[in-house]
Amino acid sequence: MQIMAILRMDHVGVVVDDLAAAVRFFAEVGMELEDRSPVEGRWVDQVVGLDDVRVEIAMMRIPDGDGRLELTKFHRPAAISADPETALPQTLGIRRIMFAVDDLADAILRLRAHGAELVGEVAEYEDQYRLCYLRGPAGVIVALAEPLS
Repeated sequence: MQIMAILRMDHVGVVVDDLAAAVRFFAEVGMELEDRSPVEGRWVDQVVGLDDVRVEIAMMRIPDGDGRLELTKFHRPAAISADPETALPQTLGIRRIMFAVDDLADAILRLRAHGAELVGEVAEYEDQYRLCYLRGPAGVIVALAEPLS
């Protein structure tokens, strides 16, 4: 059996209600806005399996260029909320996006100014990382890890 060859992980997509606020939030994490544009047309309808889709996307990238996050605001059809909107970490499906940061305390302070709230507490994993989960745009959990060495 031949194994499929993955070229790269291109991006992770997050549907948001307030695109501008989400862009500001992830810029505060340290991501850079790569592109922002409207997307619509038959090909989009075919790919996502919905009719008459009109969205606006903002593609964010991490400074080294290897990781990207696609933030999507649906104009048509209207976005729907997950149930519950603030799903717990053990809920099935994509629950979190993790970033390594150089100063966890500063990152928490800066993201709280954009509405982020701690899910639990800041904790240390052995002598390797200081970690936390924050609730970010659209209820997504943003995990942050500061290397200790």
